Amino acid sequence: MAVAFTREEDYEAQAADLPDRPVSPHPNLVTPEGLAAIEAELAAARAAYAAAQADGGVAADRTAMARATRDLRYWGARRASAQLTEPDAPEGVAAFGRTVEIEREDGRRQAWRIVGEDEADPAAGSVSYVSPLARALLTRQVGDVVTVAGAEVEIVAVR
Repeated sequence: MAVAFTREEDYEAQAADLPDRPVSPHPNLVTPEGLAAIEAELAAARAAYAAAQADGGVAADRTAMARATRDLRYWGARRASAQLTEPDAPEGVAAFGRTVEIEREDGRRQAWRIVGEDEADPAAGSVSYVSPLARALLTRQVGDVVTVAGAEVEIVAVR
């Protein structure tokens, strides 16, 4: 069948059939900032859903309604499962919510804050607590040497 004879509604129906966003099997640990971010995303999803309904719902734009519904389900589930977590280890020990500064063999220093999955942003210096980097650092303290990505690094600060 030529593209000229396909119905636009067919594309719209396919776009409206969005798969759910995967929800992690790990406990949904969050920092206070992470919880606030989840609540903001949930509010945005509610607003998008209300806007899609006001614009005519499924009859007007199936894609917008499907996206809003999907996001509402995801952020609702993430908010319902969120576990506000504060660092519970002694000072100087790498723990959830803390920033760990490492020194690489070449002298470069990097700092990483260990946070929940939804708030992780490696480009901004935060990593998920289930990431290989965070797993290598958790429960370690200043002076410890750990292997990260096949290289040894020293923990030089925990704040």
